[in-house]
Amino acid sequence: MKRRNFFKLAGGGFAGIFSLPKFKNLPALLPRVNGHIDPSDEKFWSLIRDQFPLTTERTYLNTGGLGASPYVCIDAVKSKMDELEKICEPGHNHQLWHDIKEKAAAIFHCETDEMAYTRNTTEGVNIVCNGFPFEKGDEVITSTHEHVGNTISWLARQKRDGIKMKVFVPSMTSAQENIDRIEKLINKRTKAISISHVTTASGQVMPVKKIGELAKAYNLWYFIDGAQSPGMLPVDVHETGCHAYATSGHKWLIGPKGTGLIYVRKEYLDLIDAKFVGAYSNEGHFDMRTGEFHINSTAQRYEYGTVNVPLFVGLGAAMDFLLKIGIDNIWKRDHAMAAAFIDGLNRIGAQVLSPQHPAEHSAMITFKLKNIEYGELQKFLAEKYNLRTRGIYEGGLNGIRISFHLYNSFNEVEKVLHAVKAAQKL
Repeated sequence: MKRRNFFKLAGGGFAGIFSLPKFKNLPALLPRVNGHIDPSDEKFWSLIRDQFPLTTERTYLNTGGLGASPYVCIDAVKSKMDELEKICEPGHNHQLWHDIKEKAAAIFHCETDEMAYTRNTTEGVNIVCNGFPFEKGDEVITSTHEHVGNTISWLARQKRDGIKMKVFVPSMTSAQENIDRIEKLINKRTKAISISHVTTASGQVMPVKKIGELAKAYNLWYFIDGAQSPGMLPVDVHETGCHAYATSGHKWLIGPKGTGLIYVRKEYLDLIDAKFVGAYSNEGHFDMRTGEFHINSTAQRYEYGTVNVPLFVGLGAAMDFLLKIGIDNIWKRDHAMAAAFIDGLNRIGAQVLSPQHPAEHSAMITFKLKNIEYGELQKFLAEKYNLRTRGIYEGGLNGIRISFHLYNSFNEVEKVLHAVKAAQKL
């Protein structure tokens, strides 16, 4: 279906949910959907799928690695780039920055001034890891299922400054057990907890609110790696009690590649020191002769220098696209596909490595087969069935991870299950 037809058909077929603004050669922006969209309404979700240029020649199942962007995002990037290149200007504009951050704040459920732009989650991790005022011997608790982006920076600071990393192996069957495992590692030298909201290894949804309560009880700093959560499931950073939360714009937020966001709670902006600063990190007057300098009073202090404005405009368009569909609606759809996939894996006898409790699994499911090594299985799925998956080595799981997002379908769930059944016969 042509993307230009989507909004017209949706407007008639879904009781006027959508309208058709007059944008020449640009996809119309979705007016906000008010209310519930059935996760199994394939007519609606196929129309959403048509808003992505993502090829149908292979089945894309790796949003956990990289999200596909919709036309509205891509066109926003191109339009802003064309605009700025005609006049050769960087495009920095406080009002534009504020407007895009408002969309981010709506997704994170925080204040606009608590958000800063980054290039990816890893940059956000580095801001936090290197900004915390650790001393030699201070301990940080994390898990064995963290992505390399939330691992290397901590290991580098351990080597450089003598902090100590302590890890636990996540339980796949009990959220409370994970809280208990963290608590057992806490001692008088413990200073912080660094944990993923949704783990890259198994797609496990960690009990971030309960962990936040634990951190508060022991007066610990608390950082959440949110690379795999905003855009997939509802996020309320204030409710988690974390000091900081970082994500990428190019995964579940379906934004341009090389964009990210970091939230730092306003009460802790002075705690997490801005190690890299420059133009736009400051506010007010500065003078090299007198040494006068004022760090920005908002999270903008973590931004500096010339940035790629078209990319952040594209991220704003992508976030607006998601907000207008509704994060709750997207989460119900994503989670329903993942649940159907788990049920199918159980029926055919595959080993599910992700949690199976509905409250503890996300839209990413990791599994393995007894008869074939995971690298060979990934190759088989790619070559024989055109499935783009992700091999998981993290935590020694050695499995295959499948990610379902709003451009996937229940038919694709069945396609993957069919391919896995074929692999069992090898």
